Amino acid sequence: MSSSEPAILAENLAKSYRRTQAVVDVSLRVDTGETMGILGTNGAGKTTTVEMIAGLRGPDRGRVRVLGLDPRRDRARLRQVLGVQLQDAYLHHNLRVTELLDLYRSFYPAPGSTAELLDLVELTDQRRTIFEQLSGGQKQRLSIALALAGRPRVVILDELTTGLDPAARRRMWGTIEQLKADGVTILLVSHAMEEVERLCDRVAVIDAGRILALDTPTGLVARVGTESLDDAFVALTGKDLEVTA
Repeated sequence: MSSSEPAILAENLAKSYRRTQAVVDVSLRVDTGETMGILGTNGAGKTTTVEMIAGLRGPDRGRVRVLGLDPRRDRARLRQVLGVQLQDAYLHHNLRVTELLDLYRSFYPAPGSTAELLDLVELTDQRRTIFEQLSGGQKQRLSIALALAGRPRVVILDELTTGLDPAARRRMWGTIEQLKADGVTILLVSHAMEEVERLCDRVAVIDAGRILALDTPTGLVARVGTESLDDAFVALTGKDLEVTA
């Protein structure tokens, strides 16, 4: 892939479930090393969009490329360079934390070590704990470690810090900032404005399956003429993100 090509390119994506149009028309370009945030309420089309980008769902219409690869056709090759953490993780409930990490590490030729992954998400003390016995926040942190197991070049994170206490949330932000410093491209779905403002180079506001605005956090506020990103979101969508997300 040449330096001029985006790490993620989505063009005119559409997806319907029976009579419901989850995504109507979404186009998105994320450059190499960029962190792109996606803001939207429940049902806005955020998760369906990132699942199509990750190749977990096929679009009814449109085109996706991640590092020049088609997520559906080039699934095996893409898996080596893409890490995905979804809000609802379905894992082997009877496996221990280290067993899950070792399983995921076995998928990659040069994975991160189990010890460094445990340390990264602060689960060293829970390394022998069975997955179903973890707290919600611990399960969330483990899913992030699994997404990073293969040292990916692109990472998709859906509600990164849901279930984490404020201190753990800020430590996880530090982890993402380190990934950014290492040149990893990140697509971050979030409803936490402070998180988006701190981590994201640009942010896309999505509503009813369409992108309403795409800019830097400060640029978005200036464009709408509000005092904060929260207010800009409300002005664009007519909805309160913190209440409905």
